[in-house]
Amino acid sequence: MTTIVSSRYDAVIVGGGHNGLVAAAYLARAGRRVLVLERLARVGGAAVSTRAFPGVDARLSRYSYLVSLLPRKVVRDLGLRLELRRRRIASYTPTERDGKPTGLLVDAADPDRTRESFRALTGGDREWQAWQRFYGTTGEVARRVFPTLTEPLPSRAELRRRVDDGAAWTALFERPLGETVERAFTDDLVRGVVLTDALIGTFTHAHDPALRQNRCFLYHVIGNGTGDWDVPVGGMGAVTDALAEAALAAGAEIRTGCEVTTVATDGRGDAEVTYRHPDGEATVAAPRVLVNAAPAALARLLGEEPGLAPEGSQLKVNMVLRRLPRLRDAAADPREAFAGTFHIAEGYRDLETAYTEALAGRMPSAPPSEIYCHTLTDPSILGPESTRQGLQTLTLFGLHMPARLFGDPAAKGRALAASLAQLDAVLAEPIADCLATDADGRPCIEARTPPELEREIGLPGGHIFHRDLAFPFSDEEPADAAARWGVATVHPNVLLCGAGAVRGGGVSGIPGHNAAQAVLADPGR
Repeated sequence: MTTIVSSRYDAVIVGGGHNGLVAAAYLARAGRRVLVLERLARVGGAAVSTRAFPGVDARLSRYSYLVSLLPRKVVRDLGLRLELRRRRIASYTPTERDGKPTGLLVDAADPDRTRESFRALTGGDREWQAWQRFYGTTGEVARRVFPTLTEPLPSRAELRRRVDDGAAWTALFERPLGETVERAFTDDLVRGVVLTDALIGTFTHAHDPALRQNRCFLYHVIGNGTGDWDVPVGGMGAVTDALAEAALAAGAEIRTGCEVTTVATDGRGDAEVTYRHPDGEATVAAPRVLVNAAPAALARLLGEEPGLAPEGSQLKVNMVLRRLPRLRDAAADPREAFAGTFHIAEGYRDLETAYTEALAGRMPSAPPSEIYCHTLTDPSILGPESTRQGLQTLTLFGLHMPARLFGDPAAKGRALAASLAQLDAVLAEPIADCLATDADGRPCIEARTPPELEREIGLPGGHIFHRDLAFPFSDEEPADAAARWGVATVHPNVLLCGAGAVRGGGVSGIPGHNAAQAVLADPGR
């Protein structure tokens, strides 16, 4: 094996996920000599598009799939050629009332229609009015908090002053979210729809005293000051392509197929990064190393104790359909119901039951999940023949599927079967009858569990946020620029630039932006 020691860089970025590319683009545009090292054969990490099924020309967003937190500031600063398309239908939740199939439709463009749907489901206007008040409050919090995510990290007191609403601060930042949900709403289904945003990729419950649910909820409702979750035209791979283009155009160097094996530093001089590549091994040096990997992964690279392993909690299922399935609720148009977030088994009690079962080590008997159809908003991910055939895609994201449930090789099959059974329960025909087939005659359906996410894209325990999310403020006086921007580690010349940073999580680019700002704010190093 050949060992090569290269020339010195101003910054080395470990990991070519979307945050690493954002950091690279900002630093290279500021004139820094930047090297990005990516283990896989392509950049993007979880933000990629894939032709998952042989002979089927559909570029699926295999892992992450919607965008809310990517700041318009980053898009403007980097000149990203990227289109995010708004979904008119926010959500549809099928259920049964008085023995009849029905559902709750939230039409983002038509409040009167949404009110009528609430009234038909609940028998009055109380829940609709509560919905308006609740999301009016979260919307105001979003408008005040989101701009701070690309500013130096505020203190708790500073952010509270920014929110300027004591009741909202208490509800979202200090008390378990379940208290607020139960006080605001009475209908079990409505409560569940609200709570789901607190559970995406987070194994917790409504009354968790550690407030993990509050932190997850906050990041799901503040995106760009609106909380809207938009469809990336061209799929998630288009996001990565735009970022890679911006980084390369600015002069950053990107090397794929290069797995970093160690990061060595004494915290004072240059750090050294050693990596394997197809021709051997190499070591590069830089005064700053930005790590677009989980804190647990960084600890291993440094030869340190990684601590308690994170645990992801989700089942990701991708499908290509010959046609959308019909619903038991005959009044619901599948082209509307699946265009937004389609909630399955996500009543408030359903979510608690599934959590309790999974906590005890049992597969949830009625797994909660949510689905959406990318191609209803953006058919560009289909090739000409797939478009002619009228194919559609479905993405299912299952909740309360912690990594601990997948030690048994057969567990994945059980989880998928149970999730599809819950979907079938609200359909007028089995989803299996609607699946397209690939070139080998196999149904176009694939699933990814937390252990598979760890193996494939390096998420420890399959945790999509790298570790538990943090509130976007600091409880301590920042010691340096890295701490002020929420990207510090115990080593002054090693920064986090991935989802595990403060204000990380989701496809946002925010940690990448903030790590770059920390470097640029400390030019003396």
